Amino acid sequence: MEQIQPIEKIRKFNRNYANVLGKIDQEIYNQPFPLTEARVITELHLNNGTTATEIREKLGIDRGYMSRILQKFENDSIITKKRSSNDQRQFSLHLTKNGEVIYNGLVEKANHGVEKMIESISKPDLSQLITSMEIIESIFSKEYSTARSEVTIRPFEAGDVGFIAHLHGVLYDKTYKFGPMFEYYVMKGLAEFMINRDGGELWIAEVNGQIVGSIAITKSKDTVAQLRWFVLDEKYQGLGIGKKLMETAINFCHNQGFEHVFLWTVSILETARYLYKKYNFTLTEEKSNDEWTGTELIEERWDLNLSKVKTSI
Repeated sequence: MEQIQPIEKIRKFNRNYANVLGKIDQEIYNQPFPLTEARVITELHLNNGTTATEIREKLGIDRGYMSRILQKFENDSIITKKRSSNDQRQFSLHLTKNGEVIYNGLVEKANHGVEKMIESISKPDLSQLITSMEIIESIFSKEYSTARSEVTIRPFEAGDVGFIAHLHGVLYDKTYKFGPMFEYYVMKGLAEFMINRDGGELWIAEVNGQIVGSIAITKSKDTVAQLRWFVLDEKYQGLGIGKKLMETAINFCHNQGFEHVFLWTVSILETARYLYKKYNFTLTEEKSNDEWTGTELIEERWDLNLSKVKTSI
């Protein structure tokens, strides 16, 4: 029982801090460089000559996504590649002069954004805030340097659903420029799920106690399920979390006696589509959507006959 109060306080801090971070990110990182691309540029500035593998592992970026980012940067003359003399399979990465100009612009914009955020904070409170941040950074840097990330998949609890809607809204707005109607669509569906959870479940992915993703199964018909709200914070790609979430959902379908499961996605979500293919989902339907981004998207339905998939449990 003694451990409950600290855990609750830490989780409350996580929820509040996530909202603060989301506000900062929305004001600072926008087109043409979403948050993940800005982080890659910063890493290249701080570690000149690093490799794609080193950046990907440090930032937790999916291999395919990382490859697309670097190809874009090379096409736009932001980086140059040099073959390693020690390993011909590896390339060291360097920012060009244009890349350094872009980095300086990102720094200037970030500084302006943070300055705007703290302008109403008094000097004593600001001093206390900085000290607290330094303490948190020190404690967690010690812990993470000696321990691997602990990934947990669990059923949702009170307070989780709102955070999952927030994660969808922030991620899809930053990376894909979806508008507020998409967040409304997610929130509406989650609210309906909360009212009637018959035959379904929602799971939360955590890394070291922090919520980073989700997946859900809802009942469509007696033998048919729908996979929904599959989302993962881009910072935590590459840890196998998406695979764990998918297997949790599919195993649940088997245990509930579902014979078929389907999902809806959009064609631009390449990483998710790759995972659906890996688990033998088949593209069965397409339709246009112009409600979320202001431009036409292609919605896709993917179906899976569960009799062809074995449970991993």
